[in-house]
Amino acid sequence: MHVLRIEHPVREFEGWKQAFDSDPVNREQSGVRTYRILRPVDDSRYVMIDLELDSEREAEAMLESLRELWSRVDGTVIERPQARIVEVVETKSY
Repeated sequence: MHVLRIEHPVREFEGWKQAFDSDPVNREQSGVRTYRILRPVDDSRYVMIDLELDSEREAEAMLESLRELWSRVDGTVIERPQARIVEVVETKSY
């Protein structure tokens, strides 16, 4: 399992969430199995998103699609997005 971790400031969370929910990169068809949206408790204008995908290849393709999207919206809905692909090494639930 691979995770595409994305982080960036947002101008306003509700507007960003509406854009995210419109799903302009078609997450499910692109191989995203699960997503998780996180916000720091002390900064409601910053988001972190984890997109879980089966393979590194799918994660790289999704990142490329997102970079294209970001080039059109950076400075409007989002600002200075950062992303990295990580591999899940171990998970344990209690």
